[in-house]
Amino acid sequence: MPVAANRADRADASVLCRPKFFPGEFLKSGTSPPDGPFAAAISHSMVTTAFTLDGHRIVRNLGLVRGIIVRSRSVVGTIGAGLQTLIGGNITLLTNLCEQTREHAFDLMLQYAADRGANAVIGMRYDATEVMHGVTEVLAYGTAVYVEKEAR
Repeated sequence: MPVAANRADRADASVLCRPKFFPGEFLKSGTSPPDGPFAAAISHSMVTTAFTLDGHRIVRNLGLVRGIIVRSRSVVGTIGAGLQTLIGGNITLLTNLCEQTREHAFDLMLQYAADRGANAVIGMRYDATEVMHGVTEVLAYGTAVYVEKEAR
């Protein structure tokens, strides 16, 4: 099922503006991995910050994929975080918000990669930018690839 249908209850602009990829355009010959809404989910073990995946050979480079989320803090969250700063230590309200936002961006990136026919992502990175006061963009990006296990 496409990401937009899975996350229709969320009002994130990144979901509403999601481009549609057509995996058949990228895989012209050879072994063709599953594509589109029937693509298998990409395991987290098949995502790396390196540019190679140990024990695997890159068969196809399917290009850059990204997941972008733009989030703001709620008034209640901001007040709660402000109170936590008075006590000091880890500000759990903001830590949880950041972790959830990164996870959501990561999941979107994996869905884009699967839509392209990838079974792995290499060179994965995160980036964050404050687009206005209290509003932050989190970007997860990498290179979608189709890999096969190396013969030993």
